[in-house]
Amino acid sequence: MSWTEICAAFLSALGVWLTSKRSILCWPVSFCAAVLYGGIFFNIHLYADTLLQIIFCILIMYGWYNWKEEKNTHLLIHVKSISLSSFIYGNITTLIIGAFWSAYLASYTDDPTPVTDALLSSYSITAQLWAAKRYTINWLAWILIDTAYSILFFSRNLYITSLLYACFVLLACVGYKKWQRAKASSLY
Repeated sequence: MSWTEICAAFLSALGVWLTSKRSILCWPVSFCAAVLYGGIFFNIHLYADTLLQIIFCILIMYGWYNWKEEKNTHLLIHVKSISLSSFIYGNITTLIIGAFWSAYLASYTDDPTPVTDALLSSYSITAQLWAAKRYTINWLAWILIDTAYSILFFSRNLYITSLLYACFVLLACVGYKKWQRAKASSLY
């Protein structure tokens, strides 16, 4: 456990909490967390997760721009449902990318868990893109992803990060309920 991991965990938790509240401030906070975690994951040879943090930084900038364009007078964004075709396309694309990424990691790196690392990273990109597009389903995806990540990080001796991802599961449940409520109310 390092101070970098503690700071990254705190900023990540704050970013998810701000996202659940539909606050545009989630994006700069999450950007800082992604930069810190990029360094952490590189140092423990989780290369797909390192690349994921770089991709997160790009998606965070996209999400920040997208939410800035769509916020209401209370600085809250409007949420929406995903179409069936977007859901199917997102999952098929994610599985294909995950398969190729996994094969690359297994062949060319010393990643100890290439399949898990690649699939979780691929689904994280999809879930982050769904969050940037304000789809409520992003929270359900994060519940599954963060559960698996909590187990992975525990196995890599990142106990603070493992606990953080277990907390993310709870925050994702809260976020999903809040976004569903907002969608059903006048704040939609």
